[in-house]
Amino acid sequence: MIVTIALIALTCAVSFTAFQNRDMMERLIFWPPAVNRGEYQRLLTHGFIHADGQHLLFNMITLFFFGRVIEGFFERYIGAVGFALFYLVGVVVAIVPSYLQHRNDSRYRSLGASGAVSAVLFAYVLIAPWSTIYVFFFPIPAIVYAGLFTAYGLYAGRLGHDHINHSAHLWGAGYGVLFSLCMEPRLAGVFIENLMKPLGG
Repeated sequence: MIVTIALIALTCAVSFTAFQNRDMMERLIFWPPAVNRGEYQRLLTHGFIHADGQHLLFNMITLFFFGRVIEGFFERYIGAVGFALFYLVGVVVAIVPSYLQHRNDSRYRSLGASGAVSAVLFAYVLIAPWSTIYVFFFPIPAIVYAGLFTAYGLYAGRLGHDHINHSAHLWGAGYGVLFSLCMEPRLAGVFIENLMKPLGG
């Protein structure tokens, strides 16, 4: 799980530094006008900064628990470097739809690793749909959580009343599933087979 730990360490280091350095935060955050003028690195750098400590903590805890499992699984196929690239590409893929939607909106900003973390989480759900996930200490089957996560993301995204980029969450989740299936097509059959056996029955 060396890549997972490295990603967490890097994200925490950059985020904590940005908390104290507003100029750095402004240089790294996803902001469509900056991307329009050629600052394409923001499509990636926004994934290493966070709004506050709670935002950072939630993403990094999720990445720690599910990243170490997915890293081990992916290493069999694409190695540790492949897993790192999977994560980094996930940051970009998750934000591109937001850019296309808001490319002319100078007021729009986005930050956080949630898109890539969602990719890792949904890759895990694909592999172990009936495993237990703890949401605020409440146990829930992974596949049920995935359904609720998707439904809420679609609903809240349409309302647009909060400051959460639900689009990035959903596109990241979809990317995680699609990448996993392209890497190992047999996962589709394994997923369906596992889904038919809730709680290992």
